[in-house]
Amino acid sequence: MADQQELDAPPARPADHDRSTAAPPRRRKFPWGRVLAVLILLAVIAGAAYYVYATRNEQDTDDAYTDGNAVSVAAQVSGYVVHLAVGDNQFVHKGDLIVKIDPRLFIAARDEARGQLDFARAQLRNFRIAKEIAETTFPARLEAAQANLAAAKAMQFKADADFRRFHEVNPAATTRQDIDNATANARQAAAAVLQADAQVKEAMLVKPNVDLATQQVNQWEAQVEQAQANLDQATLNLGYTDVVAPQDGWVTKRNVVEGNYLQSGTEIMALVVPDVWVTANFKETELARMRRGQRVRIHVDAYPSLKLTGHVDSVQMGSGSKFTAFPPENATGNFVKIVQRVPVKIVIDSGLDPKLPLPLGISVEPTVDLTGTP
Repeated sequence: MADQQELDAPPARPADHDRSTAAPPRRRKFPWGRVLAVLILLAVIAGAAYYVYATRNEQDTDDAYTDGNAVSVAAQVSGYVVHLAVGDNQFVHKGDLIVKIDPRLFIAARDEARGQLDFARAQLRNFRIAKEIAETTFPARLEAAQANLAAAKAMQFKADADFRRFHEVNPAATTRQDIDNATANARQAAAAVLQADAQVKEAMLVKPNVDLATQQVNQWEAQVEQAQANLDQATLNLGYTDVVAPQDGWVTKRNVVEGNYLQSGTEIMALVVPDVWVTANFKETELARMRRGQRVRIHVDAYPSLKLTGHVDSVQMGSGSKFTAFPPENATGNFVKIVQRVPVKIVIDSGLDPKLPLPLGISVEPTVDLTGTP
């Protein structure tokens, strides 16, 4: 009977079996991912804090570029180019020949001016001699005329005396011929006096004649000066046929070749002088602590390995927009405030490499050390 009950009893459930035979519960894994994320976040916060702390006394900008002077070279006389002495991007020294213009017309003009000068000088010598003669001759002529007048008056006095004597004497004591001769002599003596008096009046123009000779000398002195100026100009124009470098620099924007006809004033190339600096456009809100003389680190985008150092030279007295073709007019009803940028000149002190030229206008990133405030 008991055996029958055991047979009729339901079989044991698996859960009851598991409870009787179950292992102890497993231990949870450590959350390494969360810890790592927290550590990374803390590292980022610490790095940002350190960067802010380390750069609190620095000011940088990427709105900066190399700057310098470019000297325009132009022809000062017209003519054909017979020789081109330089090539693109070539370095030249001050006084080096750049372009040779055909000089033949200018040589002829110089020789003609020289001939005109020689002629003017010869004429001047002639009139100087004439002036010296006039200064001596005209006073002598006046004295001679005055002497002739005195002699004529003396002859007139004698002729008049003879005239009176022959007319007052008894006609029986003289002849008619003697009376006629006395009359003729008296009239001739009077005419001689009139002639001598006229000569004296003519000879009395000593000063006007000398002044005329002096004016002629002055006129030809001016002609000589003008001829000399023409010769100087012709010589100068001949010298302009040799176009030389006005400064040391690199040849850029060359637009001339042999055989070109150049007009006077035509720009033929530009020379970039070696003196290069940096123009950095800082925001107006970044200028509060910026002073002249502060040290600057300069990173050149074209040459990442080139490390330049310099200093703040000056701050432009005007924003960049103030000197545009159409400066902004802020006195309007729809004004919108825009942060302006002000150009700052940075002079490069060290780090330049002769093998790595700095073209004008390439991008740089200057960092100003604001702790070096004078």
